[in-house]
Amino acid sequence: MPDSTPSPTRSAFLELKDESQLVREGFEFLDEKRVILAQEMLKRLAAWKEAQTEFDEMHDQAGAALVQALGRHGLDGLGIYPVTLMEDAGFELHENRFLGVNLLDGEFNSGRDEKSRHPPAVNPSPEAERCRKIHEELLQRSMEMAIMRSSLERLVREYIRTERRARALENVVLPEIEETLRFIEEQLEAMDQEEAIRVRNAGK
Repeated sequence: MPDSTPSPTRSAFLELKDESQLVREGFEFLDEKRVILAQEMLKRLAAWKEAQTEFDEMHDQAGAALVQALGRHGLDGLGIYPVTLMEDAGFELHENRFLGVNLLDGEFNSGRDEKSRHPPAVNPSPEAERCRKIHEELLQRSMEMAIMRSSLERLVREYIRTERRARALENVVLPEIEETLRFIEEQLEAMDQEEAIRVRNAGK
């Protein structure tokens, strides 16, 4: 047994039993926590994959819209086409606590009204307007996906920490406590037997 093994007394045995119960309750809590975290991760991962599929489709549409706009205006003409003004744009982020993890949600805020965000073009065309609009939506969607990924990565980190703690309790701490309890119990039984022998000998 290690040098840190407590003296084989009944009080030490009872204290260690209480400690074993507390550690077991801690393990059960961590075990339940990692299950809930895994469920939340799977739910958010499914939502992220769905968003990724929509993003890929929108990306293809943006590429096609760019080709059409280039066909209408040419590279130089499209290069001077008024861009969407987004100096005041941003995301309003909200943090939600989930099992001790700060998860992010957000809403896109363009910061301007529709007309002021889109200055008038000298030579407007449906192709260029569609190209601008779909790229604006693509940018917004990419920012939303970045927030989704950030929350997912936070959940993954917390799950890994919880998993490590649960395994440490299950595979290291609890076995050590149980081994110490068995050692103390064996020592107490041996001491009881020795005491019983002394009592019998004294009686004789």
